[in-house]
Amino acid sequence: MAGSMVRRPRPPSEWYDYLHEERSQAHEAPTTVVTDIEARAPQRSPAASLLVQSAEPRRRGHSAWIHRRDRRGVVFVVPFILAFLLFSIAPLGYAIYTSLYTSKLIGGTSYSGLANYTSTFDTGEFWSGLLRVVIFGAIQIPVMLVIAFFFATMFDLGVAKAGGFFRVIFFIPFAVPAVVASVMWSFLLEPQFGPFTHLANVLGFPNTNFLGPNLIFPVLIVIVIWEWTGYNMVILYTALKSVPRELIEAAVLDRTPMWKIVLKVKLPMVRPAIVLLAFLNVIGALQLFTEPIILQYYAPESISNYYTPVLYLYNTAIGGQQYNLAAAGAVLFGIIIVVISVGSLIVRRRRGELR
Repeated sequence: MAGSMVRRPRPPSEWYDYLHEERSQAHEAPTTVVTDIEARAPQRSPAASLLVQSAEPRRRGHSAWIHRRDRRGVVFVVPFILAFLLFSIAPLGYAIYTSLYTSKLIGGTSYSGLANYTSTFDTGEFWSGLLRVVIFGAIQIPVMLVIAFFFATMFDLGVAKAGGFFRVIFFIPFAVPAVVASVMWSFLLEPQFGPFTHLANVLGFPNTNFLGPNLIFPVLIVIVIWEWTGYNMVILYTALKSVPRELIEAAVLDRTPMWKIVLKVKLPMVRPAIVLLAFLNVIGALQLFTEPIILQYYAPESISNYYTPVLYLYNTAIGGQQYNLAAAGAVLFGIIIVVISVGSLIVRRRRGELR
């Protein structure tokens, strides 16, 4: 009995058949499982099948629409890029190229390297004009921003009635071309028949010459302030409108005086806008050109051909026919403006005004 319980070992042929059967079952198992899952899955309705079949084309169509939309964006950007390359980068490159050569009546054009830049550095008229516009900007910009902020605050507080009408009135000088404004002011300040000259005589200042050498600089400051105050006022008014009303209401509930609300609450909130306007006006002051060249026709003894850097470059190129020297001066002047711009951006970024 015990002997019959002992299992007889399998011969090698049976072991081979056994292993072959196990391998076959292992290969067929996934197919069987998948088949069972598909058999147990609920059957789709014809409508569901149509939805599933139409989903893939939609996804492909949506992706194609995105790509087409991106291409449409490129189409809109390309005109600006072409205009920027054509009217900004190409003239800049040509100016740099021209500044490296010297054209003479006898001998033609020859490569001169940095000789034109050296001549510009040694020219006193260029640096005197640059110093003049720096002083001009140091006076004109703060005064203009103070006036613009004052009127923007008045309009924001609702002190002035018909605020919309007066904002338009303040903005009109900016809409007047600088050439027209300069001609208009030259007639108003004309030494013999100008109304401001007669007003000065009535007030006890006889023989006042607003276009004389002693007063032409303040006159230029007044003209530019008149032209640009409205523009800066609108920008500051918009910035004041973005100040949260909760802060103003909390200050009013605390019985804070109105002047403290303006100086302690509103002014710090619009400081980024003021810094931006100061930066833009500095660039504009350095490029002062239209007003001096128009007033020069009425006061040639007061405004020389080198009164500002841009006026110096203009007369060097047009009047003196020294295009290469003017190109070198333009490149140098552009570098100065770029340095000021980059410095301003660095300062604003360190102050946290730019993210």
